[in-house]
Amino acid sequence: MWVVDRIEGDRVVLVADGPADAAVDVAIGDLPEGIEEGCVLRVPDVEDHRGETIPDWSRAVVDPKETTRRRKAAAAQRARLRKRDPGGDVVL
Repeated sequence: MWVVDRIEGDRVVLVADGPADAAVDVAIGDLPEGIEEGCVLRVPDVEDHRGETIPDWSRAVVDPKETTRRRKAAAAQRARLRKRDPGGDVVL
């Protein structure tokens, strides 16, 4: 799975799930229509001409349930953090 980190013009920065959290830059035209920041994509892997496994962006699909789950979890985390925030300026 990959997550849309940000969209910059006609390019999309995707971050892979997993311990490495690899990031890639993909043309927006290679991904499903209607994607937005925070969308979770399921992307099958294929072998390239060297036998290496790579993502097949043309077959990527948005996972709406996982996208919703992660957005709710992030909102809950922000709410918990707000409760502990004393407010005001940070003084170093």
